[in-house]
Amino acid sequence: MSSALLSRTTSAWCVTLLRPIPRFPPPPLPILSHIPTLLLTPRSSSCRPFRYFLTTKTLSTLLAMGSSKDGPLKEMPLGLDATTEEEYASQSRLLQDFTSISSIDKAWTFKSDSGIESQAMFSISQPNLLANKRKKFILSSHISRESNNSINFQWSPFPVEMMGVSVFVPSPSGAKLLVVRNPENESPCQFEIWGQGQVEKEFHIPQSVHGSVYADEWFQGISWNADETLIAYVAEEPAPSKPTFTGQGYKNVSSTDKDFGNWKGHGDWKEEWGETYAGKRQPALFVININSGEAQAVKGIEKSLSVGQVVWAPPVKGSQQSLVFVGWSEGIRKLGIKYCINRPCALYAVRAPNCESETDGSELNSTEDFPAVKLTQSISSALYPRFSPDGKFLLFISARSSVDSGSHYATDSLHRIDWAVDGVLSSSAKIVDVIPVVMCPEDGCFPGLYKSSILSNPWLSDGCMMIISSIWGSCEVILSVNVLSGEVSRVSPADSNSWNVLTLDGDNIIAVSSSPVDVPHIKYGYLVDKESKSTAWSWLNVSSPSSECSEKVKSLLSSLQFSILKVPVRHVSGSVTKGAAKPFEAIFVSSKTKRNDSLDPLIVILHGGPHDVSVSSFSKSFAFLSSIGFNLLLVNYRGSLGFGEEALQSLPGKVGSQDVDDVLVAIDHVIDMGLASPSKIAVVGGSHGGFLTTHLIGQAPDKFAVAAAMNPVCNLALMVGTTDIPDWCYVVAYGSEGKNYYTEAPSAEHLTLMHSKSPISHVSKVKTPTLFLLGAQDLRVPVSTGFQYARALKEKGVPVKIIVFPHDVHAIKRPQSDFESFLNIGVWFKKHLS
Repeated sequence: MSSALLSRTTSAWCVTLLRPIPRFPPPPLPILSHIPTLLLTPRSSSCRPFRYFLTTKTLSTLLAMGSSKDGPLKEMPLGLDATTEEEYASQSRLLQDFTSISSIDKAWTFKSDSGIESQAMFSISQPNLLANKRKKFILSSHISRESNNSINFQWSPFPVEMMGVSVFVPSPSGAKLLVVRNPENESPCQFEIWGQGQVEKEFHIPQSVHGSVYADEWFQGISWNADETLIAYVAEEPAPSKPTFTGQGYKNVSSTDKDFGNWKGHGDWKEEWGETYAGKRQPALFVININSGEAQAVKGIEKSLSVGQVVWAPPVKGSQQSLVFVGWSEGIRKLGIKYCINRPCALYAVRAPNCESETDGSELNSTEDFPAVKLTQSISSALYPRFSPDGKFLLFISARSSVDSGSHYATDSLHRIDWAVDGVLSSSAKIVDVIPVVMCPEDGCFPGLYKSSILSNPWLSDGCMMIISSIWGSCEVILSVNVLSGEVSRVSPADSNSWNVLTLDGDNIIAVSSSPVDVPHIKYGYLVDKESKSTAWSWLNVSSPSSECSEKVKSLLSSLQFSILKVPVRHVSGSVTKGAAKPFEAIFVSSKTKRNDSLDPLIVILHGGPHDVSVSSFSKSFAFLSSIGFNLLLVNYRGSLGFGEEALQSLPGKVGSQDVDDVLVAIDHVIDMGLASPSKIAVVGGSHGGFLTTHLIGQAPDKFAVAAAMNPVCNLALMVGTTDIPDWCYVVAYGSEGKNYYTEAPSAEHLTLMHSKSPISHVSKVKTPTLFLLGAQDLRVPVSTGFQYARALKEKGVPVKIIVFPHDVHAIKRPQSDFESFLNIGVWFKKHLS
């Protein structure tokens, strides 16, 4: 038995346990076993008693708990005391309300037989926390226009859940729906063709033909041909054969039969495309005939090419059908492609395989003698190919400024090439610039194209006007582009909300609009006067079930407001370009009324990239933080998208200094405006936002009361040898010339510079309590860099909390992980800012 002594020190009560056997650890007293380790600190003296120091309040609480008649004490989660657990419970209920809000992902419209009314189909998703997956739904609506320019959406009574569905794409007419179910093991891939009242066809494509169909936003390419009999798509190439061994050694047979007397070796390792593509085989191009169910690989494509974003070329009667796709060559190695648009790529055209089609009326011969033709020889990047309605032009987005500079994102450009009406494929077509890269936009003028993916059918009825979404400063906007003249107009209202086009309904636009304080709502836009050359658009509100949220959320959001602030640049030198000297922006979210006499605590939110942007759209996670009593400041430091190429390119080579200074200037700006208290500031960011977070708490150690970092870049010198994008480490450290220094074997000089640019170089000055949220499967910023920094803080006694999500990648977005992350951010910030 142990005996215990209770004594009082100057600041705490001390419980001393005396042990007769010194080599064993201290035993917990029954009442002490319920004290969280963060509140109970053992200390030992030379005579080996063990002392636990408690505050008077904690001791009183424990004694009261111990004398309770309710039985044994309830065990609490690791790291939680009674007060924190209560905060956890309260915040989790509110976060659940925000999490349950559905998202509008895509939409399609189809003209009815009358040609006046139309049908719309919306793809909607919602997190399922219990299953840790996202539920996907189809919600349908009948659209009719009234004589007074009003619009009527008649919604189906209930959405249809697409359980187990990887991707679905309707045919152009809306008469058929392709539904793909990818296997979770070595089972066949399942294709279903839905009609209006039943599943008309079902095909099972074995693994010997191809693996899972790509359903991501990058390689995915599913395209119906004109007569809706053939579908081109991108799937994993078949698994390579692996060596087979028996008890007698190597077996020189290729059998897929499961034989318990055999076992498979691993075979040669093959390079993958990095983050989120681990375990995925090379994306290859296939065509399936929906009448016969025959799926064939498209021949004539080099094995070194990864393919995606396929579309059918306009049919030519009596000629073989062609496909146009984007191809990425792997080079020496495949560098990470997720979030990295700077990988060289080109458009290729290839003959479709021998599938009979009603369009040409003939069965085609083998295409082995028709190798793919590279259409964009003179440009380093070509993405999202789209044909004009008359088939005369092929439009595409280029990220050549990203490829040429090494920046993972930059300002896009739009181009066109003439398409031969006879269908002859040519590599000598002239590339015409439609929208060039904008270097330094004038105030209030078009800043260039950014993150501009294009709808499958983006055309108005004149055949030359294209509707696309882009980024304009801190807002998402909808643009109209005349592909002949290059004229660009802003279609969405010039407000501070963000707008994103979902689909076109003839010459009208169905879009979604939101803000940091408004959930997404569907909008319907039409030209005010089609007969004149006016480009004025009018927008109607559409009532939809997808915009529903709880009354509590509505009430909380109605009490919030936001604005977009212009922040002047500090310390402008003569060497800075004109675009880099212009003010940058920050989004400020606050309560409409002060909750008490003092200012609400401020959370500074920093986007990653660094070439990304925080836009004025609705974020469930950020709205949750606003609703529990925090003001938000989302800083779009120089280097963010949406402000011109000069401002963007001013950051590479200056990370850790220019971006850090911009954030500090933005904070001082809101303090000077009387919007924030200098003693109640938190900072949070992920990836490069985590890089900035950990830099800031080191370079300005007295500025921040608390911090949180999600998969942060803390040490470039450590990251460069383990990341899937080592080239990025060189570019952010050296600038665009880092492309020339990049090597798989960094020199001591390279590593020294990277270390000096990293947060780890300032870790000795940090005193801010910091929460780390790490994805164990992250290939972009491996967890070693976050662990190293967190352990360095622990070593010097800084309060640290670490949560590791074992199955998450760089973006911690699995529903349960996302939920737990922001719940812990909310509780951690409340604890240190109260």
